[in-house]
Amino acid sequence: RCSLAGGIRAPRVAIARSRSRERAAAEEMAATRGGAPEWRFFQVFGEEQPDGAGVEDIQEADLLSALDFDETGNYLATGDRGGRIVVFERATPDEQQLTPDDQRPCPAAALRAKEKAQYRFLTEFQSHEPEFDFLKSLEIEEKINSMRWCKGTMGCKMLLSTNDKTIKLWKVYGKKIKTVSNMNIEPRNGCAGGPAAVMRGRGLRLPLMATCERVVTATPKRTFANAHAYHINSVALCSDGESFLSCDDLRLNLWNLRDAKCCFNIVDVKPANMEALSKVLTSADFHPIDCHTFLYSSSRGCVRLGDMRAAALCDASAKSFEEPEDPATKSFFSEITSSIASARFSRDGRNIVTRDYLSVRIWDVRVETRPLKTIAMHEHLRPKLCDLYEKDCIFDKFECCFNHNATHVLTGSYQNRFHLLSADGSTPDLALEASQTPYRRASAPPLYSAADLPPDFSRRVLHTAFHPQHNVAAIAATSTLYIMNGT
Repeated sequence: RCSLAGGIRAPRVAIARSRSRERAAAEEMAATRGGAPEWRFFQVFGEEQPDGAGVEDIQEADLLSALDFDETGNYLATGDRGGRIVVFERATPDEQQLTPDDQRPCPAAALRAKEKAQYRFLTEFQSHEPEFDFLKSLEIEEKINSMRWCKGTMGCKMLLSTNDKTIKLWKVYGKKIKTVSNMNIEPRNGCAGGPAAVMRGRGLRLPLMATCERVVTATPKRTFANAHAYHINSVALCSDGESFLSCDDLRLNLWNLRDAKCCFNIVDVKPANMEALSKVLTSADFHPIDCHTFLYSSSRGCVRLGDMRAAALCDASAKSFEEPEDPATKSFFSEITSSIASARFSRDGRNIVTRDYLSVRIWDVRVETRPLKTIAMHEHLRPKLCDLYEKDCIFDKFECCFNHNATHVLTGSYQNRFHLLSADGSTPDLALEASQTPYRRASAPPLYSAADLPPDFSRRVLHTAFHPQHNVAAIAATSTLYIMNGT
């Protein structure tokens, strides 16, 4: 069996043992380090913008709109507003080029060598095209709203991607390009030699098909369409690897990856009278271990936990996580700023992180009354919410996620900054710049005061992703992808 890069796949037992050695090595390195990792610039894909430059010179189709690592972290996919998906592959370090200290008998040294392996471009394909709904006279953008890697087979990788209306399952695999060789008639001076050329030879030769090159391509396997009347904002893969959730503004649907003809509605918040609409759904995520548990967030600042074992329609949630707003800070824009843009489980399923415009909250799934930690993000912008509303910046949706061991939370901000927040408070929070010198503007709260707002809020980090096993973070800053490494 050939993998995506054309190599031989290791047995599953060997892979499991290798991953356990890597986790043990990571814990050993963290213990010897005794503190927070030092984040450094690792790689950049795309043109880096100079200081003070806006996004006027960048085409809107090139702006990144989605990021996702696969379960191994060896593949990274990015989606943009032009409906394109770019896949990167992490190069495997050649053991023959390693020093004796970096060989496999020392797990920590082998892990360090693997963390130095860089990502490289693998393939690019057009996932969605612009469409037009003639019944509603509505244009459907090709923008990629969400992506999730699925479990592949036979060395192939599977990727879910969605725009506002249509979800597609893509198969990414290595393809051999073959040509005919060992021909009887060889061309001479632009023309064939004719039958006489064959007679002068030693006899007829059987033509052969030879592989001239290997390319990586993507083909659509299934299209999940005509199930959402409203804009899809997220998709989430189930831990069983066979089903996934798709969330739009008012409904949450459950699909099977093998059946694109039908789905099951498990959450419906659409009122009988649309004039009574008070909230919309903003994101959804599956529990990483329990295939029957999921969460979904709303524009009212509430996260609800659903259990599909309790009922077919999970409108009555099993748990609800919501922090009452402080009356002292309530304003005209509170309903907008309290809308949750992103809600994600930690990899062990014990914690939930949510992000709204002004704060990040970390919850324990066993405690509904209050969050474990609340971190103010844009508190310095609170006096200028009216100006941000006029510029539509108050509607920006910043994503958040846990790292592999749920000790840190990653989220974005303005001025191409991203925040690395300590989940347990054991290490200080960091605010770094997405650039080749991330510590140039390192300071945990604002780089500017409310009285001196930056003139351009278009340079922002909306989408971030953590490597599932190591301290590697992917940052989408407008049209540029930065990869940061924590050592």
